[in-house]
Amino acid sequence: MASAPLDEVFRLVLEIERSDELGQVEQSVRAFAGPLGYDRFILFSASAKREDLIDRIYWVEGDWFGDNEPVSADLYVRRCPVTRHILETREAFFWTKLKTADGDRYRVVSRPSGAGLHGLQIPVFGPSGLEAALSLGGEKIDASAHTRLALTLLATAAAVAAQRLNEDMGAVGRLSSREREVLGWTAAGRRQSEIAAVLDLSARTVENHLRRIRHKLGVATTAQAIKLAIRNGDIDA
Repeated sequence: MASAPLDEVFRLVLEIERSDELGQVEQSVRAFAGPLGYDRFILFSASAKREDLIDRIYWVEGDWFGDNEPVSADLYVRRCPVTRHILETREAFFWTKLKTADGDRYRVVSRPSGAGLHGLQIPVFGPSGLEAALSLGGEKIDASAHTRLALTLLATAAAVAAQRLNEDMGAVGRLSSREREVLGWTAAGRRQSEIAAVLDLSARTVENHLRRIRHKLGVATTAQAIKLAIRNGDIDA
């Protein structure tokens, strides 16, 4: 980053702070980091008190391990052990992955160079200590101090925004007992008229419940609402 576009960094930080969905946060980080060679991203909540370190993955993107396999929290920590270095530092650090006869070997480095995968890991701290981290990777990354500082600002804003949005989603996404009943019967294949008869409601009320459920869960279709509600434990599979 030859000339630090601080105005652009500040603009993106403000954009992230005003985001009302995670996709906007991702786009802001991607817009800045992409041209700098970073094409892999993972944003997660973390705690030093957890043995498995990662509490929740907010955003994962890119082929992290060269096999196009989905990345879970357990897999990421296991295959990228340098992640645990965030327990030993308060600052962002660069890392590099070397391929050896015994497999991939990760190292914390002052400045990555050469062929292979490199990256930047940025721990984010809050009132309770370590609360989140953003890791970015790529094969030809800008590893300048300016980039490290700029991405640290963006990572902090992104982690705070992701946590806020996650909490908002939890509050908005809670279904009432009646909504769980309606969605449960819908998942069982009952028609709206049948559900209305079972629950002593009008068909229009059932329809309104389903519309409100979709809105609460932030999905477009009832099928998506059922899938999400099952995953959240609101209704049985």
